[in-house]
Amino acid sequence: MEPRTGPIVNGELKIDRGIPSQLDRVADQARAHERAGYDGCWTGEINHDPFLPLLLAAEHTNSITLGTSIAVAFARNPMTVANLGWDLQCFSGGRFILGLGTQIRSHIEKRFSMPWRHPVRRMAEFVAALQEIWRCWDTGDRLTFDGEFYTHKLMTPMFTPEPMAHPAPRIFIAAVGEAMTQMCAEVADGLLAHAFTTRRYLDEVTTPALLRGLARGGRERADFEVSSPVFIVTGRDEVEMATAAASFRKQIAFYASTPAYRPVLELHGWGDLQPQLRALSITGEWDAMADLIDDDILGEFAVVAPIDRVAQALAKRCSGVIDRVLPGFPAATPETVISEVLGEVRASH
Repeated sequence: MEPRTGPIVNGELKIDRGIPSQLDRVADQARAHERAGYDGCWTGEINHDPFLPLLLAAEHTNSITLGTSIAVAFARNPMTVANLGWDLQCFSGGRFILGLGTQIRSHIEKRFSMPWRHPVRRMAEFVAALQEIWRCWDTGDRLTFDGEFYTHKLMTPMFTPEPMAHPAPRIFIAAVGEAMTQMCAEVADGLLAHAFTTRRYLDEVTTPALLRGLARGGRERADFEVSSPVFIVTGRDEVEMATAAASFRKQIAFYASTPAYRPVLELHGWGDLQPQLRALSITGEWDAMADLIDDDILGEFAVVAPIDRVAQALAKRCSGVIDRVLPGFPAATPETVISEVLGEVRASH
């Protein structure tokens, strides 16, 4: 097994798409994304398992990168995730990216019935444990991992998977706060930025923390990828633009109600908005929440432009900080239009 290396070519912007989690839709969509020339496709852990769709996508494609954005690390343990990552990397021919996230405390404790303690240290150790398990399987050496949160000391030939002719999967970590971002850059191969991120936050908070982490890990920026979804408010006329804006206002309001994401708002002087939205979310007043997302806020969290100017605006949003982008177009946008716009973005890089 070769050492993992970052695939970055300076100045190159990779364009990714999502694939549905419903298994009967995966094959067709993954094939279509590969035919269209996209660099990667991703699944998230929302109301379906994030790994199963990628097995189907791997079976029905040949070159496109496949990743989880994200799988909830703390709902699992490093050994089970190591097995999933090894098998998907082997079956896909080395195309798998293991994207991990912590989720938030209430979900880990109340939905998954798992412990929550020191999430930054725990995630760093989760990654270290994965790497040690994969090293053991690759070399045949003894498994010796004894950490604060995880212990893996038993591995017999019966439980060791067959050798793999590819590097171990690259690991991306979802991060918003400075501590998680710095740790991610120190131990992982890429960062999964949250959709609830502004360009200013990327420039003033994320990037400095990332560079500190890379320096601590003794690595260069070119060895690391920043992947980010971007909301796109667009349309072919004022009605479509307004419809798209209304939809994304609700989504932004939902994220903004989460206490963990308040620092993004505070950077822009909107910190007091978070508890207001939180209170409305508890009573289910979703429309009222969206009304609090004015045009200034919408314009910071989304690319807002008519369809003929989206490519330029998206390229500007990504330039110099985002290595691979997952554009979030309005649901009604025709696929032919999306392909044309993203082709223009690629050409501009």
